[in-house]
Amino acid sequence: MARPDSWSEQEVFATVADYMRMLTLELTGQSYNKAEHRRKLLAKLNNRSEAAVELKHQNISAVLQELGCVWICGYKPRSNYQQALAQCIETWINQHPEFDQISLAAVTQPAVLPDVQDFSRLLVAPPTSRKSEINEATKTYSAATNQATKRDYVAREARNAALGLAGEQLILEYEDYRLRQAGKKVLANKIEHVSSTQGDGLGYDVLSFEESGKERFIEVKTTAFAKETPFFASRNEVNFAEARAEQFYLYRLFEFKKSPKLFALQGDLKLHCRLDPVSYVCIF
Repeated sequence: MARPDSWSEQEVFATVADYMRMLTLELTGQSYNKAEHRRKLLAKLNNRSEAAVELKHQNISAVLQELGCVWICGYKPRSNYQQALAQCIETWINQHPEFDQISLAAVTQPAVLPDVQDFSRLLVAPPTSRKSEINEATKTYSAATNQATKRDYVAREARNAALGLAGEQLILEYEDYRLRQAGKKVLANKIEHVSSTQGDGLGYDVLSFEESGKERFIEVKTTAFAKETPFFASRNEVNFAEARAEQFYLYRLFEFKKSPKLFALQGDLKLHCRLDPVSYVCIF
């Protein structure tokens, strides 16, 4: 017997359809009103609270993350979802082939250096690690649907050269700002875009400095999407981060095309996220 608070098939379908509609609009750059969508959705549900809908939206984001898709910024992935939810999302995607076309266009779209007016507001706290939760969710999802079709949109975006270059250029500006604010003009003048001047095999992209003059090795990863979007690290980058932990920083830029923000991870990447030993994808 279903629990009194269990979501019906109709409720799950309505919630998935509404979420995917918002996500499709977001991927195409079209505006929408989350509050209005939520109001209309609640009218279709069985006396659900806004908090319950918020949790379901986060569950949908978690399934999309497992599929290699992007999700709606603001709905942080949260696992331990119903098997029926994962199956419903797969069904919706299979029934809407335009979603794949729109997702591919969004992750391969070029980017240019954004005009940041206030670098003091760029840096934010990193996301909280969910390594144990993600591992459990992966088992649950695999058991729920052996026919799951993994998308590679997050990986495709990671190979977007124009986006990557624009992110590195923004970090050059940020590091110049950081050092000049500290009164270290001489050090600021020594910042080097090493992935451009020396090639991309060093294990980092930007050579910068601490205020003391000690070298800071910065690897830049950029996404146009949510803060928790996984990123990919090469074996060389992973090894370099471990070997030079005191001086290595991973700078993660996110929401790059709307309102760029940055968080930094220092040292061994395995301490900050779940690092897949085969694909080297880093998941929070």
